[in-house]
Amino acid sequence: MISVSKSQLKAKMLEYFRQVEQSGEELIVTNNRIPVLKVTPIRKKRETAEVFGDMRGKVKYHQDILTPETDEWPEV
Repeated sequence: MISVSKSQLKAKMLEYFRQVEQSGEELIVTNNRIPVLKVTPIRKKRETAEVFGDMRGKVKYHQDILTPETDEWPEV
C-alpha cells in the first residue's frame, strides 16, 4: 500500500497514478497524516472457469443442489 499526502499527490499525481496502475497497489491519500482517500486500480473481471477451474470434478453433491433448505432457516 502506498501512502501520500495531498500536497505530494498534487505535485506528482500522474507519477503516483502510473505507479498504482503498474503495481496494482492501493494508494492512500492523507490529510495531516489522517487517511482521507483510497485510490484502487480497476481489475479485469475473471471468468468463472479461471476462478474455480481447479475445483472442477472435486466438488460432490449429496443431494439435489436446488432443494430448498427452508427447514433449517425459519422464516421471519
